[in-house]
Amino acid sequence: MVSSVLINESLENLTAGLSKADGKSVMDAFEFVKASCPDTIVVCGQSGVEFVKNVGLILAELNTDAQTRIAGMVTLVPEYHPEALEKIEPQFGSDVFNLVDSLRKLLKLKDLTGGLEEMARGKNAAQIRKAQAETLRKMLLAMASDMRVVMIRLAVQMASLRYFAKVKSESVVSQQYARETLEIYAPLANRLGIWQVKWELEDLAFRFVNPEAYRNIAKSLEEKRTEREAFIQRIMARLQTELDAAGIKAQVAGRPKHIYSIYNKMRGKSLDFSNLYDLRAFRVIVSDVKTCFTVLDIIHRLWNPILKEFDDYISRPKPNGYQSLHTVVEAENGQPFEVQIRTEEMHRLAEFGVAAHWRYKESGGSSFVAQRYDEKISYLRQLLSWKTEVGDAVAEEDSHKEWTEKIKSATLDDRIYVLTPQARVIDLPRGATPIDFAYQVHTDVGHRCRGARVDGVMVPLNTPLKSGQTVEIITAKGTSGNIGPSRDWLSSGYAVNPRTHTKIRAWFNGKEYEETVNNGRTVLEKLLQREGKTAVNLEDLAKKLQFQKIEEFFFAIGKEKISQKAIELALKGQTEPQYAEHSKEDIVRKSRSDGKSGVLVVGTEGVLTQLARCCRPVPPDEIVGFVTRGKGVSIHRLDCKNFLEMARQAPERIIQTDWGTQASDAVYPVDIYVQANDRQGLLRDISDVFTREKLNVTGVHTQSNKGVAKMTFTVEVSDTEWLKKSIKQIREVKGVSTVTRC
Repeated sequence: MVSSVLINESLENLTAGLSKADGKSVMDAFEFVKASCPDTIVVCGQSGVEFVKNVGLILAELNTDAQTRIAGMVTLVPEYHPEALEKIEPQFGSDVFNLVDSLRKLLKLKDLTGGLEEMARGKNAAQIRKAQAETLRKMLLAMASDMRVVMIRLAVQMASLRYFAKVKSESVVSQQYARETLEIYAPLANRLGIWQVKWELEDLAFRFVNPEAYRNIAKSLEEKRTEREAFIQRIMARLQTELDAAGIKAQVAGRPKHIYSIYNKMRGKSLDFSNLYDLRAFRVIVSDVKTCFTVLDIIHRLWNPILKEFDDYISRPKPNGYQSLHTVVEAENGQPFEVQIRTEEMHRLAEFGVAAHWRYKESGGSSFVAQRYDEKISYLRQLLSWKTEVGDAVAEEDSHKEWTEKIKSATLDDRIYVLTPQARVIDLPRGATPIDFAYQVHTDVGHRCRGARVDGVMVPLNTPLKSGQTVEIITAKGTSGNIGPSRDWLSSGYAVNPRTHTKIRAWFNGKEYEETVNNGRTVLEKLLQREGKTAVNLEDLAKKLQFQKIEEFFFAIGKEKISQKAIELALKGQTEPQYAEHSKEDIVRKSRSDGKSGVLVVGTEGVLTQLARCCRPVPPDEIVGFVTRGKGVSIHRLDCKNFLEMARQAPERIIQTDWGTQASDAVYPVDIYVQANDRQGLLRDISDVFTREKLNVTGVHTQSNKGVAKMTFTVEVSDTEWLKKSIKQIREVKGVSTVTRC
């Protein structure tokens, strides 16, 4: 267990558990620091040489490898002497250099965590602060390409707090260190299962954050930690002896509850100090459930149980699956202590599974991303646990290499964490760009985005971001009507976050809706002027045509979903056009030919017809009519997908139609889709085909991507034979691969 005694330990402990060669490398690293920074004073105020020694001793107590200890010490040198960075790799190897490089990035979080203070003001301050602290913890892990870097970072934090405690500092710096420790680093140590680091970080930080509560609890304990630890050792020895005598193979562990844990329990359960029964806690791990209850019986025979404090979580597991027996008993001197009894499988589940202690105490979350994060943390904890269990054997070559490779590869690599200039952490999927960042900050920032600086340098908007970078978005000025995203952002790698695509599409849909409404309003105003009805109440007119909102009415006009003929009829007092009042049986009495379209419609005199734009029928296509509201009869090709869907939903609206006598000059619009290898002169060559065939082109839409051109031409033809001839000639144009009628 790490203790403050380490501060005064001799330098020999820097090499504990290492081979002779590795030990020499560690001592060489310490001499390198002494020679490079003889008079350096670090941020916490301590001598640099003394500080790195303490960092190295903490890492040695955690049984880390030589490279981790070396990196933990030599990182200090380039912080104060940047030119020394180039000496690290030649002298200590690429592994140490990579650790130092990653650690220097993590140390920047020291400056960033101060942003929590600014963000934790005003409404919902507590929730904002808590969320940001959690994101910073994830960011710290995500930035570490090697998990040994996180262990070094925790050791650096502990060494700083120990020094503050030693000199009884009351500075602003010590307060900041303490707060960020409780919010970021102690929970991180907890999640990684490095318990001895967790409790010391919490206790050291708590004495600065709430010194009065710390002193009160310490006084209430009425004994020193060494005395409590002696009590723990005495109880463990007696219990182990009794279990051995009963032939029970068990692992017995004990620990005194630390001050910060006592404070949290008193506050969380509103308890007085006198009502706390688990200031000292023990755990017994056995092979099977039956043995759990046998051990419980032995404990209750040895010490007097406090029955109201007994919990059987084996028969009645907690909702998260946690299983264990919990009992509180009194020692001979009247001191209560808690014992937890469980099987190895229950312990594994509690430590590394869905019921892990850190999961239900810190609310790990239930989303897919949170679950992935939790699974990786669980794996990391198992690796660290294995390292502890290996103990002295880790010095063996094979075990050492295996553990090192696993811990190096265990990273959280599916998310990135970048920062705003105000130190707010933004969580994004890996590969995200400044565009994604802008929309994650705020939708309006995304719409106004015109450029980005990453760590102070201008970059293209499709640049992939990396964890730890600070991103500043350059926005356009002016009103919302004058700004907006580019359609290019939906392609070409400008945005990878699905949420970004959704927001961009929503903007364009909104603009299209707004333009359509304005166009519809303009069309209606002109119609009313022509009819001399400018004083008419527009809301009443909309309701006559079955529109609840005036904007929906304008939108329908702009989209040509309602004809001007229908509006004219409504202005004359008819709520709907006449054809909508007749049943199919009434309609079959008469037939007329619409001279304009050449369509023969079985139905009422005066029926308005129009050729559907979705399939653009041309004689002699097989056609069918569909009675619409406000637009008369829409004429579709018989195989039109839109018609088939409408017919399925409203078969009673189908009406018989056929081609009548066409006027000699009648033409019909039709869409032709062309796909070809893009080249210079392609559009000209296709246009020449239409010119030779004397086809009038009324619309062209082209798009080119990665050397492939996709074009849609709207042309006027008199019949399908003319259309087929034109399509055949377009197929002969160089580079054309596909020609179809839409």
